[in-house]
Amino acid sequence: MNSRLRIAAVSAVSLVSFLGGTTVATAQESDPAPKSCDGVRLTGELPVPAPGQGVSGQITIGADCKPEPVSVQHGPASARSARTATAATAGHQLRGWNEMYDCCNIRMTGLYTASSWDTANGRVTTAGTTATQEWNREPWDAGWSLTSQTAKDDCVTDCAEVNSEAHADFAYQGVFDPTGDWYNNTHHSYVQLKTDGTASCRFDVELRHTFVGWNWRYGCE
Repeated sequence: MNSRLRIAAVSAVSLVSFLGGTTVATAQESDPAPKSCDGVRLTGELPVPAPGQGVSGQITIGADCKPEPVSVQHGPASARSARTATAATAGHQLRGWNEMYDCCNIRMTGLYTASSWDTANGRVTTAGTTATQEWNREPWDAGWSLTSQTAKDDCVTDCAEVNSEAHADFAYQGVFDPTGDWYNNTHHSYVQLKTDGTASCRFDVELRHTFVGWNWRYGCE
């Protein structure tokens, strides 16, 4: 991987903002179901990884329905990232992920970004970010579904910097809620590509309702 990353996130729950690696969750709806929890918006802040490394965060919904402190992991960039870098023709690459898992460690919903960009003479000469989404289906044609997705770059050629964003909204209808009105996950990913080859990533997720043991995983490499 040719770029160093800086990952930061700023919460935007109601009118409250925070910095410094804290985590915010606010109740949005009351929930009569046992072990089910109110909705939250989660975000976190991660340190800068070394070149060729990855960094990720995880926040779990605890037994009291409150998010537990963020757990940060460091390690080598994944084989998937290495394959992406080998196949890409651009000088810099960045891969990001933004995922929700249930209490049984099954990935429910996920939003993924892959960015590449070239630089010369203090400019980003060409750039592009693609977004993909994945979700879990149940065997009886139920489960999570993608209901909407958007992605855009504010510049792709001869740029002072490039700001990309991707959003994905998922709804659930299945064994845990046959109505389809209870669970909804909305993922947001933001990437900034810079002329010096560095980048920044920011992620957050909005959950209409949660469940004890759900955990959010996000990161870049």
